[in-house]
Amino acid sequence: MSLKPVRLAYFVTHPIQYQAPLLRMIAADPSIELKVFFATDHSLTQHYDPGFGREITWDVDMINGYEHEVLPALNPGASLSTLHPYSVGVAWRVLTGGFDAIWCHSYTRPAHLMAIFTGSILGKKVFLRDEAGRYSSNPSRLRAVIKCCLLRALNPLLSGILTIGKLNREFYSRQGIPARKLFSMPYAVDNVWFQKRLVEAAADREELRRQLGIQPDQRIVLFAAKFQPRKRGDDLIRAFAKMALDNPAENAVLVMVGEGEMNEEWRSVANKTSPGKVIFVGFKGMLELPAYFDLCDVFVIPSTREPWGLVLNEVMNAAKPVISAHEVGSAHDLLKHGENGYLVETGNIDQLAGALHKILSDPKKAAAMGKRSLEIIGDWSYERDIEGLKNALRIYFGDRVK
Repeated sequence: MSLKPVRLAYFVTHPIQYQAPLLRMIAADPSIELKVFFATDHSLTQHYDPGFGREITWDVDMINGYEHEVLPALNPGASLSTLHPYSVGVAWRVLTGGFDAIWCHSYTRPAHLMAIFTGSILGKKVFLRDEAGRYSSNPSRLRAVIKCCLLRALNPLLSGILTIGKLNREFYSRQGIPARKLFSMPYAVDNVWFQKRLVEAAADREELRRQLGIQPDQRIVLFAAKFQPRKRGDDLIRAFAKMALDNPAENAVLVMVGEGEMNEEWRSVANKTSPGKVIFVGFKGMLELPAYFDLCDVFVIPSTREPWGLVLNEVMNAAKPVISAHEVGSAHDLLKHGENGYLVETGNIDQLAGALHKILSDPKKAAAMGKRSLEIIGDWSYERDIEGLKNALRIYFGDRVK
């Protein structure tokens, strides 16, 4: 007799391009019957993204392949935040949905707290996953105390925490969550999808180089992120200029992918420090990004207070060396200093310039580092995510989870 699959409810803010392929894979697993609840579906249409400072439309499918519902809300048109839109009907859906387990992405939204409390009262297994970590935020002392107290109060209600990486696991351990409740479900991207697009992009590599006005002998440094202060793109621009000044023989350009509030300021810094050597290409969707990953010789993420930084996962699929500031969460898992790139202090221009020179001046070593990046990212996959989720479910549902 076949066993009944575990019916799992997942509560998350909105359709997210990185999560959609994973949700489709979970839904296709015969051991799990998944239903996803969104607070809003604003990401499915053209919408204003404050990080990019412009209207954007995501160019990938985010909702097909799994059962989902957008929760009713008191203010459905509100901009997405911790409190808005204010979803209603959560308790009723948990009560009547026939779910065995509840999974929430974050614990601070009222709707997610309602799902956690209701699920716990009804005897369902409750799991949490989010990006909390050493560098995920910089809250006031009062807010930090409130979040700590809230999490400790939730601890008895939680069946498990699905940790995304080293710093995330460390965070929950510090909050008193016992090791038996911590299950690894690492942050990943669709490696197969990216590698397929990268192969396609390679065929047009020289044409893209020509369109950007980059000479055949010039090495390429890449930045790709929202143009926000915490992304610290100006650190990279200044480090690039210092590297070129200290090493006049280095023939390189810096390509900046993205848009946002720092657009004019970063362009001004580039014009003053490296005129003609920094190329701004604007916002690029997911279908366009692989071409830039394929094109570059080294990728840099200089952010501060970066909870994870999935772009690091993405570019490592292109077999590229990477440089990261130490306040980037993913770097503590994906970057092996000296093996596939370099970890530098956030805001340290000299260190960043030195790391750039080490990679750009030694193509053979850079190629070996890129190969190592590809090896490392192979272990950070959706397959591992699903196995981590199923490991957590097996503790409570045994043979129902194959």
